[in-house]
Amino acid sequence: MSELKILISGTTGAGKTTAIRAVSEITPLNTDVRNTDSSLDKALTTTGLDYGELTLDNGEKLYLYGTPGQERFDFMWSILSRGALGVILLIDNSRPDPLADLDLYVQALSSALRTTACVVAVCRMDRHVQPDLESFARHLQSRGLLCPVVPADVRESAQVVALIELLLLQIEARAQESRHDD
Repeated sequence: MSELKILISGTTGAGKTTAIRAVSEITPLNTDVRNTDSSLDKALTTTGLDYGELTLDNGEKLYLYGTPGQERFDFMWSILSRGALGVILLIDNSRPDPLADLDLYVQALSSALRTTACVVAVCRMDRHVQPDLESFARHLQSRGLLCPVVPADVRESAQVVALIELLLLQIEARAQESRHDD
Protein backbone atom coordinates (compact mmCIF):
# COMPACT_ATOMS: atom_id res chain seq x y z
CA MET A 1 0.00 0.00 0.00
CA SER A 2 1.29 3.40 -0.98
CA GLU A 3 0.93 6.52 1.17
CA LEU A 4 0.57 10.00 -0.33
CA LYS A 5 0.75 13.40 1.35
CA ILE A 6 -1.60 16.01 -0.09
CA LEU A 7 -1.49 19.65 1.02
CA ILE A 8 -4.64 21.77 1.06
CA SER A 9 -3.80 25.45 1.35
CA GLY A 10 -5.38 28.79 0.58
CA THR A 11 -7.17 31.78 1.91
CA THR A 12 -8.75 32.10 5.32
CA GLY A 13 -12.34 30.94 5.17
CA ALA A 14 -11.98 29.20 1.80
CA GLY A 15 -12.85 25.85 3.36
CA LYS A 16 -9.65 23.91 4.07
CA THR A 17 -10.93 22.53 7.39
CA THR A 18 -14.34 21.87 5.83
CA ALA A 19 -12.80 20.02 2.87
CA ILE A 20 -10.81 17.70 5.11
CA ARG A 21 -13.83 17.07 7.34
CA ALA A 22 -15.91 16.26 4.26
CA VAL A 23 -13.75 13.30 3.19
CA SER A 24 -11.64 12.12 6.13
CA GLU A 25 -12.16 8.55 7.28
CA ILE A 26 -10.81 9.43 10.70
CA THR A 27 -11.94 12.16 13.02
CA PRO A 28 -9.88 15.04 11.64
CA LEU A 29 -7.26 16.66 13.78
CA ASN A 30 -7.55 20.42 13.75
CA THR A 31 -6.01 23.28 15.63
CA ASP A 32 -8.93 25.67 15.47
CA VAL A 33 -9.08 28.36 18.13
CA ARG A 34 -11.40 31.26 18.80
CA ASN A 35 -10.84 33.90 16.14
CA THR A 36 -9.51 37.18 17.54
CA ASP A 37 -8.97 38.84 14.15
CA SER A 38 -11.89 41.24 13.73
CA SER A 39 -11.27 41.46 9.98
CA LEU A 40 -12.39 37.81 9.63
CA ASP A 41 -16.06 36.94 9.78
CA LYS A 42 -15.71 33.54 11.46
CA ALA A 43 -15.85 32.20 15.00
CA LEU A 44 -12.89 29.80 14.74
CA THR A 45 -9.63 29.85 12.78
CA THR A 46 -6.89 27.30 12.18
CA THR A 47 -3.58 28.19 13.78
CA GLY A 48 -1.46 25.11 13.07
CA LEU A 49 -2.88 22.49 10.76
CA ASP A 50 -5.76 20.24 9.88
CA TYR A 51 -5.17 16.55 9.27
CA GLY A 52 -7.31 13.77 7.85
CA GLU A 53 -6.94 10.49 6.01
CA LEU A 54 -8.63 8.96 3.00
CA THR A 55 -8.07 5.50 1.53
CA LEU A 56 -8.51 5.20 -2.23
CA ASP A 57 -10.16 2.22 -3.94
CA ASN A 58 -6.71 0.89 -4.90
CA GLY A 59 -5.58 0.85 -1.25
CA GLU A 60 -3.42 3.97 -1.41
CA LYS A 61 -3.76 6.10 1.69
CA LEU A 62 -3.93 9.85 1.35
CA TYR A 63 -2.70 11.98 4.22
CA LEU A 64 -4.50 15.31 3.95
CA TYR A 65 -2.79 18.29 5.56
CA GLY A 66 -4.56 21.65 5.70
CA THR A 67 -2.64 24.84 6.32
CA PRO A 68 -3.81 27.82 8.33
CA GLY A 69 -5.00 30.55 5.99
CA GLN A 70 -3.87 33.67 7.82
CA GLU A 71 -0.63 35.13 6.52
CA ARG A 72 0.75 35.45 10.06
CA PHE A 73 0.94 31.63 10.11
CA ASP A 74 2.78 31.43 6.77
CA PHE A 75 5.74 29.66 8.39
CA MET A 76 3.44 26.62 8.64
CA TRP A 77 2.83 26.64 4.89
CA SER A 78 6.41 25.71 4.02
CA ILE A 79 6.68 23.25 6.91
CA LEU A 80 3.51 21.42 5.88
CA SER A 81 4.42 21.45 2.17
CA ARG A 82 7.55 19.35 2.75
CA GLY A 83 7.08 15.92 1.23
CA ALA A 84 3.74 16.73 -0.38
CA LEU A 85 3.10 15.04 -3.71
CA GLY A 86 0.43 17.55 -4.60
CA VAL A 87 -1.21 20.81 -3.58
CA ILE A 88 -4.85 21.84 -3.71
CA LEU A 89 -5.13 25.62 -3.45
CA LEU A 90 -8.52 26.90 -2.30
CA ILE A 91 -9.25 30.50 -3.20
CA ASP A 92 -12.30 32.30 -1.80
CA ASN A 93 -13.76 34.31 -4.69
CA SER A 94 -15.80 36.47 -2.29
CA ARG A 95 -12.66 38.13 -0.90
CA PRO A 96 -11.73 41.65 -2.11
CA ASP A 97 -8.88 40.55 -4.44
CA PRO A 98 -8.83 36.79 -5.10
CA LEU A 99 -6.08 37.06 -7.73
CA ALA A 100 -3.79 38.79 -5.22
CA ASP A 101 -4.67 36.04 -2.74
CA LEU A 102 -3.67 33.47 -5.35
CA ASP A 103 -0.35 35.27 -5.87
CA LEU A 104 0.37 35.17 -2.14
CA TYR A 105 0.02 31.39 -1.99
CA VAL A 106 1.77 30.73 -5.31
CA GLN A 107 4.76 32.76 -4.13
CA ALA A 108 4.80 31.29 -0.62
CA LEU A 109 4.55 27.72 -1.94
CA SER A 110 6.75 28.30 -4.99
CA SER A 111 9.35 25.68 -4.08
CA ALA A 112 6.67 23.02 -3.57
CA LEU A 113 4.80 24.06 -6.72
CA ARG A 114 7.97 23.64 -8.82
CA THR A 115 8.13 19.95 -7.94
CA THR A 116 4.52 18.91 -7.29
CA ALA A 117 1.20 18.80 -9.03
CA CYS A 118 -1.37 21.47 -8.26
CA VAL A 119 -5.09 22.11 -8.63
CA VAL A 120 -6.67 25.49 -7.93
CA ALA A 121 -10.24 25.35 -6.63
CA VAL A 122 -12.17 28.61 -6.65
CA CYS A 123 -14.82 28.66 -3.94
CA ARG A 124 -18.00 30.76 -3.64
CA MET A 125 -18.29 31.31 -7.41
CA ASP A 126 -22.04 30.82 -7.16
CA ARG A 127 -22.38 34.28 -5.58
CA HIS A 128 -19.15 35.89 -6.79
CA VAL A 129 -18.62 35.13 -10.48
CA GLN A 130 -15.70 37.54 -11.02
CA PRO A 131 -12.91 36.90 -11.54
CA ASP A 132 -13.93 33.95 -13.67
CA LEU A 133 -12.00 30.71 -14.09
CA GLU A 134 -10.32 31.90 -17.28
CA SER A 135 -8.96 34.93 -15.42
CA PHE A 136 -7.45 32.63 -12.79
CA ALA A 137 -5.93 30.38 -15.46
CA ARG A 138 -4.39 33.33 -17.34
CA HIS A 139 -3.09 34.75 -14.07
CA LEU A 140 -1.40 31.46 -13.19
CA GLN A 141 0.03 31.12 -16.69
CA SER A 142 1.53 34.62 -16.49
CA ARG A 143 3.40 33.37 -13.42
CA GLY A 144 4.65 30.25 -15.21
CA LEU A 145 2.24 27.85 -13.53
CA LEU A 146 -0.05 25.58 -15.52
CA CYS A 147 -2.61 23.66 -13.51
CA PRO A 148 -6.33 22.99 -13.60
CA VAL A 149 -8.60 25.71 -12.22
CA VAL A 150 -12.07 24.55 -11.23
CA PRO A 151 -15.01 25.81 -9.19
CA ALA A 152 -15.70 23.93 -5.96
CA ASP A 153 -18.05 23.79 -3.01
CA VAL A 154 -15.94 21.98 -0.41
CA ARG A 155 -18.98 21.38 1.80
CA GLU A 156 -19.87 18.66 -0.71
CA SER A 157 -17.74 15.55 -0.17
CA ALA A 158 -18.19 14.48 -3.81
CA GLN A 159 -16.65 17.77 -4.96
CA VAL A 160 -13.69 17.37 -2.59
CA VAL A 161 -13.17 13.82 -3.87
CA ALA A 162 -13.29 15.18 -7.44
CA LEU A 163 -10.57 17.73 -6.55
CA ILE A 164 -8.42 14.97 -5.09
CA GLU A 165 -8.96 12.76 -8.14
CA LEU A 166 -8.01 15.63 -10.43
CA LEU A 167 -4.87 16.21 -8.38
CA LEU A 168 -4.00 12.49 -8.52
CA LEU A 169 -4.33 12.62 -12.32
CA GLN A 170 -1.87 15.54 -12.33
CA ILE A 171 0.53 13.59 -10.09
CA GLU A 172 0.34 10.56 -12.41
CA ALA A 173 0.87 12.73 -15.51
CA ARG A 174 3.99 14.27 -13.93
CA ALA A 175 5.29 10.80 -13.03
CA GLN A 176 4.78 9.60 -16.61
CA GLU A 177 6.54 12.68 -17.98
CA SER A 178 9.57 12.02 -15.79
CA ARG A 179 9.66 8.35 -16.86
CA HIS A 180 9.67 9.46 -20.51
CA ASP A 181 12.41 12.01 -19.81
CA ASP A 182 14.70 9.30 -18.39
